[in-house]
Amino acid sequence: MRDRLLGIEATDRDYVVVGATPEEMIARGFKPVGADFPVFLHPDTKEQYALARTERKTGAGYRGFTVHAAPDVTLEDDLRRRDLTINAMAQAEDGSLIDPFGGAEDLRNGLLRHVSPAFAEDPVRILRVARFAARYAKWGFHVAHPTNALMRHMVENGEVDTLVAERVWAEMERALAETCPSVFFTVLRGCGALQRLFPEIAALFGVPQPEQQHPEVDTGMHMLKVLDQAAKLSEDTRVRFAALLHDVGKGRTPPQQWPDHTGHEEAGTELIRRFCARLRVPKDYRDLAVLVAQYHGRCHHAEELTAAGLLDILEGIDAFRRPERVDQFLIACEADARGRCGFEDKPYPQANRVRCAFAVARAVNGAGVVKAGVAGPAAGEWIHQQRLAAIGRLPQ
Repeated sequence: MRDRLLGIEATDRDYVVVGATPEEMIARGFKPVGADFPVFLHPDTKEQYALARTERKTGAGYRGFTVHAAPDVTLEDDLRRRDLTINAMAQAEDGSLIDPFGGAEDLRNGLLRHVSPAFAEDPVRILRVARFAARYAKWGFHVAHPTNALMRHMVENGEVDTLVAERVWAEMERALAETCPSVFFTVLRGCGALQRLFPEIAALFGVPQPEQQHPEVDTGMHMLKVLDQAAKLSEDTRVRFAALLHDVGKGRTPPQQWPDHTGHEEAGTELIRRFCARLRVPKDYRDLAVLVAQYHGRCHHAEELTAAGLLDILEGIDAFRRPERVDQFLIACEADARGRCGFEDKPYPQANRVRCAFAVARAVNGAGVVKAGVAGPAAGEWIHQQRLAAIGRLPQ
């Protein structure tokens, strides 16, 4: 209902059934699929139909609930347990809007507001609110002040600390796919959850960088700008994740060294590995993020590098075995270069330089080794030298 009122095409529809029992649903041919609460698949359309239900908090965390589904549970009872008012609307069979908590008006006002104090019982809702804020930021949506205050209270009470790694990552990955992913982290920072869930990212705020290269100065603000530039350049959430963490090592720089951050690349690779291990981030996300953190500084100087320097980047990112990484890596680097105040639309010719180097170096392959009559351990060195020569012939 929410997306329909916003003029967005709905990708799926969920149905709430009032006044029925699980036995009646099964008798009508519906297939039960809900492990924790009564959800059924329509026998023909395979769409989801859930019995109206209420929930009662019985323990810590987002799993500490008991569910009550019975014929006496009303639709309003069911809607009251939802997180936000914009998600607590329904459409009757005659097409009329059922909106007991003012969700339609909140949509018009761009407001993300919790339905009831029961919001505080489920810490996942903090992540969901931040994700919805990232999704609808382009329409000017913002979190209502009372909702932000409630989220902060949940953080201070330790409720957010009960979230398991898999759920945190699942919500983060979905947020990375939104239109304005930086808003996800801004909202979490605003309620104090960023420090608890992603301390490596929170540590970047307040850390200065040289103003001549970074007019925005603050490393945390730079990170947010880079993430949004990556979102403009690519829909690949792996690229966006790498852009997010590319400078995470700057959070480790001792204050007495500010605004210089010598060695932040190496520090960043270590932090990224720990971050990904803690949240159980998939390997392909981790590997790209580590490579971007390690090599983005060199890529920014690609037009000044020798053939050996360019080949070192390509071999470092394993480009010849993983050619898809070249564009992923370069897009993240371009997002970094453009994620600065006043540089948002500046060209990034370094990417073309690396792509040209890759094209000519990739043309040197095993067939050339055979033709040259080189075999054994010497073959690898022959390929390396031929690639150097090919890159060296590129025009400056």
